[in-house]
Amino acid sequence: QVQLVESGGGSVQPGGAMRLTCDFSGNWFAIDSMAWYRQVAESERDLVAEITDDEHTNYQDFAMGRFTISRDSAKNALYLQMNNLKPEDTAVYSCNAVYRTHRYGDTFRSWGQGVQVTVGS
Repeated sequence: QVQLVESGGGSVQPGGAMRLTCDFSGNWFAIDSMAWYRQVAESERDLVAEITDDEHTNYQDFAMGRFTISRDSAKNALYLQMNNLKPEDTAVYSCNAVYRTHRYGDTFRSWGQGVQVTVGS
């Protein structure tokens, strides 16, 4: 099982930058992909960006050019660098991992508890 813990949230002025970190631990055979999601109030959780085990990245349109997802396997950490933040980026950001405990086993999904990011003047 993979455990995820986010950090780095808080408040920032519009146009500012923030880096979120997701530390992961536990037992796995392979982590196939990791991602950052965000959720506003009671709305659905939206994908922000994802990265596969071979470093392929995918971004939602609102994140393209402003956000960068990266992963440091040596440190068991996932990052989200967010630049030029806007008030509409205010949300709870959570990290996600899709992993297997055996080579040909089922895939599982784990979530972190989430961190609040507030962008306001």
